[in-house]
Amino acid sequence: MPDAIELLKTRRSMKPREMTGPGPSAAELETILTIGARVPDHGKLAPWRFIVFEGEARARAGDVIAKVFARKNPGAPATDIEVEKKRLTDAPLVIGVVSFTKPHPKVPPWEQELSAGASAMNIVTAATALGYGACWLTGWFAFDRDVLDGLGLKPDEKLAGLIHIGTPTKPSEDRPRPVLSDIVTRF
Repeated sequence: MPDAIELLKTRRSMKPREMTGPGPSAAELETILTIGARVPDHGKLAPWRFIVFEGEARARAGDVIAKVFARKNPGAPATDIEVEKKRLTDAPLVIGVVSFTKPHPKVPPWEQELSAGASAMNIVTAATALGYGACWLTGWFAFDRDVLDGLGLKPDEKLAGLIHIGTPTKPSEDRPRPVLSDIVTRF
């Protein structure tokens, strides 16, 4: 396993189309999900949950996305519908991070939503530490209520993101990062 600081300094997203199998083993998936649940969580509310898409479940989720897309875009060419159908099929594992808030006198919804974001980032970091490529994505379908309903989310739940995880097919290229002097101020 890489040194934690070096891992955090060099972590980068890998495009799902640049991933292949194998994906994480059952034990590795349990580790990834355990780390995903080990995040700052004011009030111990656990305002998130996970949906695991692997195997045929990825294609079934793609069917949900494609059907909603086709219904809302009746003139869409078959090739566009096919693209939507394959949204979750590049990587062998996709983890949906579902966010919801609970009424609490000391923990505002914003903090709870940030906890879900921290959970998604922990999943990405854990997968990367295990040697997999990982990418946190959304897309139109992550904000479409009909798709969310079709994926089993409750009316008060949102999709914080879909984490695609798989074996890299090539080294991931880094992108330009912000210069600290441009983003850091002192009070």
